[in-house]
Amino acid sequence: MLSVDAHLDNILSVVQPLSSLQLGLMDAHGCVLTEDVVATDPLPGFDNSAVDGYAVRLDDAAAATERSPVVLPVTGDVAAGPASPLRVQPGVCVRIMTGAMMPAGADAVIPVEWTDGGVASVTILQAPGMGANIRCAGEDVVAGETVLPSGTHLGAVQIGLAAAVGRSRLIVRPRPRVVVVSTGTELVEAGQPLTPGRIVDSNSPALTAAAVEAGAIAYRVGIVPDDPRKLAATLEDQLVRADILVTSGGVSVGAYDVVKEVLSRLGTVAFDKIAMQPGMPQGFGTIGPDSTPVFGLPGNPVSALVSFEVFVRPALRKMLGATPFERPRVRAVTSKALTSPKGKRSFLRVLLEVKKGAYVVTPVSGSGSHLLAGLARASALAIVPEEVEKVAAGESVEVLVLERRGR
Repeated sequence: MLSVDAHLDNILSVVQPLSSLQLGLMDAHGCVLTEDVVATDPLPGFDNSAVDGYAVRLDDAAAATERSPVVLPVTGDVAAGPASPLRVQPGVCVRIMTGAMMPAGADAVIPVEWTDGGVASVTILQAPGMGANIRCAGEDVVAGETVLPSGTHLGAVQIGLAAAVGRSRLIVRPRPRVVVVSTGTELVEAGQPLTPGRIVDSNSPALTAAAVEAGAIAYRVGIVPDDPRKLAATLEDQLVRADILVTSGGVSVGAYDVVKEVLSRLGTVAFDKIAMQPGMPQGFGTIGPDSTPVFGLPGNPVSALVSFEVFVRPALRKMLGATPFERPRVRAVTSKALTSPKGKRSFLRVLLEVKKGAYVVTPVSGSGSHLLAGLARASALAIVPEEVEKVAAGESVEVLVLERRGR
């Protein structure tokens, strides 16, 4: 059997980052920058008010208190938008709205809450400090500053910053396109009637969602029966929109394991036994004129998803240009004993918690590769090395941290 590390090293030696291209701002969301984004202008671009209130000369309001308020005439309004010609002369003020450009002559803004809210004149009950409630030009970003360096993963905040400095298009490494195929004559779509011997296809929805969570654009293909010609035709048809192909099922040694039969003659795909549990049977290689990487994952739901985490997700992250390739790992103490077959690396479903300032893991189900509900409850995978058969309660174990969305 191949080791987990050897199989992953082979995958990462084949899979390469995608070529850069220029995308519109919203299409670049979720991608990785391959250029530096430099601000050509300062941000903010001009001095503006941080609050609704009154723009004043500090000398005119410095003595204001609740017991001894200052009353100033209001000579006009300044709203957010084009620059106002108003100037704050000594002894007067102007009403100003949040985001409006500071009028000439003013050096502070008094929040409306510190006043009586007057329109013709205003009673000021509290004195401001110099520059109070003014957003100064360039205090966030100065002209010429690199605001997003190459290699930045573009989330919502980064997209907003790129827009704020005037960029409508960005040069990025695009999100990989993943095509997911489930095989098996016994499969039916979710929501369809089940007859004896049939099971619902949970793998392709789960793997498609996992690909999206890993940063890819994912396409789910309908169920393909155990027919070599239909499977070959489906895979060849999907190559035009795939940076990676992922199949599940049909990679073991059964008489109807057609994925193994078809992929073995379409390209360089090899099938190996990997020293891991769950997920021992694995296929990987390339097919088609563009040498598209193909993953042949096992058919049991937990095996398929664990295999995705260990092998497919790192490949997608490399193609995307994101680092690190793998999810975070931590050390945790086991609340119960963990067992593992000798010679295999086990990935055990566990609940990861923090108790008394330390990470603690608790098993959430048995080791069966069909026990999907246990994986749904898990927040991590405890990794038991090949040479270890038992981790006693209270001992430390390495843990692969999974995302828990909506929690």
